Amino acid sequence: MAPDRLREGIAPARLGAEQYADNFADLHPPLSEHEAMVAADRCYFCYDAPCVTACPTQIDIPLFIRQIATGDPMGSANTIFDQNILGGMCARVCPTETLCEEACVREIAEGKPVLIGQLQRYATDVAMSQGRQFYERAQPSGKKVAVVGAGPAGLACAHRLAMHGHDVVVHDGRPKAGGLNEYGIAAYKTVDGFAQAEVDYVTAIGGIELKHESALGRDIQLDQLLEDHDAVFIGIGLADVNSLDVEGEEVEGVADAVDYIAGLRQADDLSKLPVGRRVVVIGGGMTAIDVAVQSKLLGAEEVTICYRRGKDRMNASEFEQDLATSKGVAIRHWLQPKRVVAEGGKAAAIELEYTEEQGGKLAGTGETLTLAADQIFKAIGQKLVSDSLGDAGVKLTGGRIDVDGEGRTANTKIWAGGDCTGEGEDLTVTAVAQGRDAAESIHAALSGGDA
Repeated sequence: MAPDRLREGIAPARLGAEQYADNFADLHPPLSEHEAMVAADRCYFCYDAPCVTACPTQIDIPLFIRQIATGDPMGSANTIFDQNILGGMCARVCPTETLCEEACVREIAEGKPVLIGQLQRYATDVAMSQGRQFYERAQPSGKKVAVVGAGPAGLACAHRLAMHGHDVVVHDGRPKAGGLNEYGIAAYKTVDGFAQAEVDYVTAIGGIELKHESALGRDIQLDQLLEDHDAVFIGIGLADVNSLDVEGEEVEGVADAVDYIAGLRQADDLSKLPVGRRVVVIGGGMTAIDVAVQSKLLGAEEVTICYRRGKDRMNASEFEQDLATSKGVAIRHWLQPKRVVAEGGKAAAIELEYTEEQGGKLAGTGETLTLAADQIFKAIGQKLVSDSLGDAGVKLTGGRIDVDGEGRTANTKIWAGGDCTGEGEDLTVTAVAQGRDAAESIHAALSGGDA
């Protein structure tokens, strides 16, 4: 039977087999050598370059682009990895349009920035494809560090610690390492198993042991890790999803966006992944955009994002919003969920209330709108599973782990970084910077520089 995208309810195989491959192809195909040289030639190689200041990992962007322009992509990769060992993934998923490229002098002068992200991908891909490593482990220090969480923060921390000669054991609750890079990024942004290839590249330095399906609070306890290791780094991200707190939220067809994206990322055959005919996504961040676009690419007929505030308040970048609308996703603002309408125990529609600003605060107007929906995704933010921390003396502020400027917690043997802390934006590149910097602080402490 031919695929029929008009089938009611949540169903698989809404498209023809060949369409899935086309729909989930690389969002930004890699630059050829010639294209990279042309793109690099546009850089002014600014002194005190604003693009470097805008990069959370402080990569020397003018230098790595100059190295590409002079035919030295390996040197360019070395410059990138020196500051960001996950530079390949960041080149694919960073919102460069609001970071380095927004600050680019070409963008300010001409409205067309240097393709910094794509050039970074070009250089790192060259090095990774040849297995070129730029770092060797120092002599063994005799110190052992536990890293909890194999996401960007944990991997960056583990690599830098291993480079300094410390033995690192990385615990992660999932079957694969990578964290959000493996389970939470839209499939069209990181194709061909790149997340696992990057994990292999990072751990190739040696001295890093990965322990999968080893979750904090379930399989391992923080107090035991402290007893068995000289220091602990926590990079567990935000594993719990905020609820809508509305009537009908528990019915079939209402799902967490992050869980759906994780399932999609691990699917061997996208045609077997069920998707609704009419999909509504509640939220305004990157997760909302990712699940909405991918629902459309899986064959959903109608996909609507509903956000409680205006366009300018959405956490998703303007580029991502434009990407969604270009794929046929409708984005509606000033709407908040009020009730999930169910028929036969399954979602059939969602009732929303119009909102407005009143005295600087969001308030409902009392006027409502009902959208037909057989699948509703919650993408209104995630929160820390704080119970897993036990009573090791780690303090929380605003529901996240409180750390100082070096990533150190209230317990002087524990550091933390990434989304589980309240520092910086919830971005892959920010997590990498925090993991790297925490590793340097840990190294100083273990070396006697900061007892």
